[in-house]
Amino acid sequence: MDISVALGGGGAKGNSHIGVLRRLEKEGYHIRAVAGTSFGGIVGSLYAAGYTPDQIEESFLKIDQTKLYGRRHHEGPSLLGLAGVSQWLDEVIGERTFSDMKLPFAVTAVDLKCGCEVILSEGSVKDALLSTIALPGIFPPFLINDWELVDGGVLNPVPVSVARILAPNLPVVAVVLTAPMGQPARAWGMSMPSMVPRVIVDRISRLNLAQAMDIFMRSLDVGNRAMAEYRLAVDAPEVLVRPDVSNIELLDRVDPREVALLGEQALEAVLPDLKRAVAWPARLGRWIGAKA
Repeated sequence: MDISVALGGGGAKGNSHIGVLRRLEKEGYHIRAVAGTSFGGIVGSLYAAGYTPDQIEESFLKIDQTKLYGRRHHEGPSLLGLAGVSQWLDEVIGERTFSDMKLPFAVTAVDLKCGCEVILSEGSVKDALLSTIALPGIFPPFLINDWELVDGGVLNPVPVSVARILAPNLPVVAVVLTAPMGQPARAWGMSMPSMVPRVIVDRISRLNLAQAMDIFMRSLDVGNRAMAEYRLAVDAPEVLVRPDVSNIELLDRVDPREVALLGEQALEAVLPDLKRAVAWPARLGRWIGAKA
């Protein structure tokens, strides 16, 4: 039972991808290609490199989440940096190129110079990951060749189209981490060091700038959700998995095991859809369509 997967972006929510991959393996499905955006690109890269879901989870558990976002001297303008993330990628991905991966793998990014989507599937995997996770304004753009790259989720939050390029005749299991349209945008929570008294945090949150940032972030959330829904309607994955992660913020410090469990539960809920998608008549129809 061969499938491909498209792993969507969502920051800390993306730990749920681990559970989806683990449950797919448990059910006997063979993942033959992986496409990822943002955090989905990170999880996808480790899986495509040969890590098991349990090993990916263990690797995330060892991360000191307080040291991920320091700035490097050469990074461009942004609120946070990726020094810690870059160091961690050196440990788990190292100098691997896409040709070193054990499965076909690609990530998406957006080039600000042309305003277009870029599919990264050659060269340094680490550089591609630093590009696909570059949340605009939050993390610095990543420069590759003449590209000025930011998070692929700006134009392709769940890269179903890329998964189809990697494995044209296989059903795509798309893992979506954004909430559906129609739900209220969550208030933006300020993250401050634990030693800062709560009364000070409360006062800062009442400042005009903080309130303006809240409106901006909520609007951005609605736009991102809309883009995800539009792309899913056009690209039409065979199976849609939506873990219940709406209460998790992008940069929250989470227990990867707990979030991964949400992914397993979400995959279990769509097992009937998955069985239909890999059934022989459905696969034959896709094969005929690809040949037409």
